[in-house]
Amino acid sequence: MNEEKKALIIFPTYNEKENIEIIIKDVLERDSRINVLVVDDSSPDGTGEIVDRMALEDSRINVLHRSNKKGLGRAYIAGFKWAIEHKFDYIFEMDADFSHDPKYLPDFLNAIEKYDLVLGSRYISGVNVINWPMKRLLLSYYANVYTRIVTGLPVRDGTGGFKCFRREVLEALDLDAIRSNGYIFQIEVSMRVWKKGYRIKEIPIVFADRERGTSKMSKDIVREAIWKVWYLRLMSMLGKI
Repeated sequence: MNEEKKALIIFPTYNEKENIEIIIKDVLERDSRINVLVVDDSSPDGTGEIVDRMALEDSRINVLHRSNKKGLGRAYIAGFKWAIEHKFDYIFEMDADFSHDPKYLPDFLNAIEKYDLVLGSRYISGVNVINWPMKRLLLSYYANVYTRIVTGLPVRDGTGGFKCFRREVLEALDLDAIRSNGYIFQIEVSMRVWKKGYRIKEIPIVFADRERGTSKMSKDIVREAIWKVWYLRLMSMLGKI
């Protein structure tokens, strides 16, 4: 990463006390130019309070407290706006449960020097997922096939949430127009980036299911993704994305 560039990793959290301190320390050790923003939805397990304590000891750690659980998409939008306001050059989406391995951060930072959006892909070089039940793996894999067919988005892993943006890309998006709030949020944001002609690069990662804490996946999130890809296709055809 260029010496002058600063990177921000956004962690949206809800009840991640078992992981948050460990992963923050891990990512900060990867590069002195990496900073962290935790967007916490008033986790009842005290996740936000843990990060508050850490922030007092390290200026690279920041936290946004939201009054209630508003969803993944809203958390990232809040984080994006904060990152833009504070002039970070490279802005990451990343899960706090170690399903996204911090060891890949150097690969992202190398790729973002030449591209505008870098996606960590579970499916660009085969199927690289560890410890998922077969039903969930098949659901994820074919959801991405379905997404490519319906929307035309030219990526193998449109639903993945390990990403790095150049700040200029997020500044060019109408963030308030992004209404998706579950995993379809990942598809919509990438579609908006693609439709604006920005350079997208997928790099291979191995995704490992969380070992601590509870998954946030729900049937409502799946249902939203199934119908909303058609909405995204319509909006694309109408030139509104």
